[in-house]
Amino acid sequence: MTTARVIIFEQPGGPEVLKLEHREVGEPGPGQVRIRQQACGLNYIDIYQRSGVYPMALPHALGMEAAGIVEAVGDGVTHLRTGDRVAYAAAPPGAYCDLRVMSAAQVCRLPDGIDLRTGAAMMLQGLTVQYLFHRTVPLKAGDTVLFHAAAGGVGLIACQWARASGIRLIGTAGTDEKCALALEHGADAAINYEREDFAARVRDLTNGRGVDVVMDSIGAATFERSLDCLRPVGMLISFGNASGKVPPFDLGILGAKGSLQITRPTLFSHIAQHDTCQQMAAQLFGMVESGKVKILIGQEFGLEDVANAHRQMEARATTGSSILLC
Repeated sequence: MTTARVIIFEQPGGPEVLKLEHREVGEPGPGQVRIRQQACGLNYIDIYQRSGVYPMALPHALGMEAAGIVEAVGDGVTHLRTGDRVAYAAAPPGAYCDLRVMSAAQVCRLPDGIDLRTGAAMMLQGLTVQYLFHRTVPLKAGDTVLFHAAAGGVGLIACQWARASGIRLIGTAGTDEKCALALEHGADAAINYEREDFAARVRDLTNGRGVDVVMDSIGAATFERSLDCLRPVGMLISFGNASGKVPPFDLGILGAKGSLQITRPTLFSHIAQHDTCQQMAAQLFGMVESGKVKILIGQEFGLEDVANAHRQMEARATTGSSILLC
């Protein structure tokens, strides 16, 4: 048996509930691999789980993505070998660790041109952009998107993906500096929602028409005004709730505002099947290797400094992607 350093929590709460524990890790069973991890990604879903917004059976390890080297392969695993450099975004949580045995289905072999730190920083966020742009509402060149939190990890990937695809992306952020970052990464326009009515500004930028799609990970604070940004029969994709859950609302509002559509997808529904997950990852890897999408790692923390990392994320003091180094 080998010992792993693992971040767990035993009760929901603030960052202070996170603690480092040593656990024994054995051999992979059928369909599993053991990965010696070098870096783990940090995402807002981790905060939802830790705080109890997404309840979990406790105690539980935390973390949804990481990258490292395959140490051992269980029976039936054919797409990975010992020594492969790999990355993944996968459920159940447990990625905040330096060694892990897990299902191999969502583990993807990294191309030579992508380092492990980048692999850890890009999987959940990059695959999220892939399903937003290609699987939820298949977008095409010339379409217009409003993307909230455009200077975050998902947002900066989305800005670049949109630019590479000929899609006009209007981003929002909470500071002028973050707006400038979104513009540098390919946003066509950026709105500081602390200083401007973003819905009114979107109408100005689209000559009154509205956007084809709103992609919103903020939730309660932006939901109602996001509906006002859409063209008739436009789509609101609500894929997170950083400001709190969207409260119940009258479905009739969607009809009154122009037969609007709304959906609440999750990444893990899209990557549940092995083949689909690998195909989505291949497209993401292609975008990164081509240079069309560059992954900005804005913050790095040690595994033992995870509570501070969570505090910075909750304070919206981060830009780009954040990782834990193992």
